[in-house]
Amino acid sequence: MTKKDLVDQVAEVSELTKVEANKAVAAIIQAIEDSLVNGDSVKLLGFGTFSVTKRAAREGMNPSNGKKIKIPAKKIAKFKPGSKLLGSLN
Repeated sequence: MTKKDLVDQVAEVSELTKVEANKAVAAIIQAIEDSLVNGDSVKLLGFGTFSVTKRAAREGMNPSNGKKIKIPAKKIAKFKPGSKLLGSLN
């Protein structure tokens, strides 16, 4: 599903125009992004949790020449599905 497909479905289910649905979807995505940038998690009961974790610096290997390289530490976004979502999938 693409963002366009999501907007179309939101517009249909909520009886909004596609422009209004696009604004709503964009606002939700922006709110999740802002929370993650601030280091907060976003918990959507039954659906899942978006969170930020730190990945430690580590040593890797360049596959083209086999030389060791240093991979810097960084933050990554994670999603953990909720029980209701997992139940729907299984």
